[in-house]
Amino acid sequence: MPLSEDERRILSEIEDHLYESDPDLAREVSQTTVYTHAFRNLKWATFGFLVGVTLMIFLLSVHFALAFLGFAVMLASVLWFETNARRLGRVGLQQMTEHYRGGTFREAVGGAGVRFRQRFQRPDDRK
Repeated sequence: MPLSEDERRILSEIEDHLYESDPDLAREVSQTTVYTHAFRNLKWATFGFLVGVTLMIFLLSVHFALAFLGFAVMLASVLWFETNARRLGRVGLQQMTEHYRGGTFREAVGGAGVRFRQRFQRPDDRK
């Protein structure tokens, strides 16, 4: 059922007030989707898998039982990846790829350096 003109006006006023009172929250809410958390977990699971491969390769020269630790990290990462891929689903994957299609690789992996710098800036240094 479509919204009436009064309801649209009220929602527009609420949105404008949100942008005025807390622009950071408004930006965060506009950029966050239902699938953002699962996609972020996919990136961490991929990173964990690479760490597991590295551990397995380096620990294999020490002792084969220690190399099993790297294999266990790889296995846990693959299971975590699979769980989050199921949560993401086909629609979420399509939405995320459309969102990141025009962006750079740095934006696709989350821009963690930018967020880290913003977190530790003093309030008078922010632009």
